[in-house]
Amino acid sequence: MNYDTLIRNAHVIDGSNTPGYVADVALRGGRIECIGDLSGRQATHEIDAAGRVLAPGFIDVHTHDDTVVIRQPQMLPKLSQGVTTVIVGNCGISASPVTLRNEPPDPMNLLGNKAAFSYPRFADYRTAVQGARPALNVAALIGHTALRSNHMDDLQRTATATEIQAMRLQLRESLEAGALGLSTGLAYASAFNADTDEVLQLAEELTAFGALYTTHLRSEFEPVLEAMDEAFLIGRTARVPVIISHLKCAGAGNWGRSPHLLAALEQAAKDHPVGCDCYPYAASSSTLDLKQVTDAFRITITWSTPHPQMGGRDLQDIAAQWGVSLMAAAQRLQPAGAVYYGMDESDVRRILAHPLSMIGSDGLPDDPFPHPRLWGAFPRVLGHFSRDVGLFPLHTAVHKMTGMSATRFGLTERGQIREGHWADLVLFDAEKVRDVADFSAPQQAAEGIDGVWVNGVLSYQQGGANGQRAGVFLAR
Repeated sequence: MNYDTLIRNAHVIDGSNTPGYVADVALRGGRIECIGDLSGRQATHEIDAAGRVLAPGFIDVHTHDDTVVIRQPQMLPKLSQGVTTVIVGNCGISASPVTLRNEPPDPMNLLGNKAAFSYPRFADYRTAVQGARPALNVAALIGHTALRSNHMDDLQRTATATEIQAMRLQLRESLEAGALGLSTGLAYASAFNADTDEVLQLAEELTAFGALYTTHLRSEFEPVLEAMDEAFLIGRTARVPVIISHLKCAGAGNWGRSPHLLAALEQAAKDHPVGCDCYPYAASSSTLDLKQVTDAFRITITWSTPHPQMGGRDLQDIAAQWGVSLMAAAQRLQPAGAVYYGMDESDVRRILAHPLSMIGSDGLPDDPFPHPRLWGAFPRVLGHFSRDVGLFPLHTAVHKMTGMSATRFGLTERGQIREGHWADLVLFDAEKVRDVADFSAPQQAAEGIDGVWVNGVLSYQQGGANGQRAGVFLAR
């Protein structure tokens, strides 16, 4: 019997954090059917990998692709990097379950305007994703801020017992419908006043489902260690795994503290499942937060509702043109988005290389002038950090983007090249793969990605998408 696809002579790096080996890999019915010497076998589609690397498709564990997977299901910024699965609903913001009375509060506006939020139940969102048939797989977290906006008239306070009960019920219904867990964005004004007990009570709903808790910490600046302690306390008390989102030392006064953060992470990991994700850049990107306006480092505006022509320009230049202070310029630009050059490269490298960290892009697909991580995060880890800088071997780079991620998020039969697993695969040239997107021209596809298969379907080849859309919704 013929295979659907046979990839010959591949250097297989299987996602398990072990060095690669040369083999042929056969696909049938969307799955990996056979790995080994298949020189006597045939297939409908045959590809000579000629020693290029065949790895599991990359899993982007930290995205804000919630609504774009439905609105723009081709998902080229991710597919072109070799990403085959995105996890949405991070930082406390999710497209569902949401019922908006007005425009979405900051930072939910990162996902679009009011019209983008049309999923009052998580089951509605799941149905919409399946109907859109995106080019890659989608799994989803439930955002704490989304729940708050559904049940609270004022986000600048902690929730009442009645409001918490209503949020718990909605979270439970979402978990029953296949959500992966709960995410918080406690640094944002819309959730900052939620006390630890509010989050803890919600996290208690996760236990029965074996779901997980991910958090954009209450602070990534000076009080970051206290914020980590809060996250670990919530995880231990609710008996749920904890993932710290985009772990970093933010702000010039915080540079060089990564050894302390990683020591705290290691200590917590001794008796509880904890980890973190990070992106391979020393600049962050989000909405323009007045608390982060400073002259200590560069800030670039990515979008502005009242002044769209300022996208792509530095805040300092805009303030100078207007003859006002940085703060006054930031206030005039609101609502807006920004890139903050607020991290130290040595901290980024230390966190990236740590055995407990995995890779997430944190890209913002609706930014007209996005941070380059939207198009470049995964090839940057493979090319710049693994090959050029030598931060870790290639098999470790692949593991941080595949096997580790699938295990942490409970994505069964994904993230490793194993017989019987789903055929989410990426073929790349280890010598040529590199991120092309940069801060001056951020919307550019990576080089060196030769083929991407999603559930056994070749969806990206020779530098372009071929129109195939074989992604599915991945329920917990």
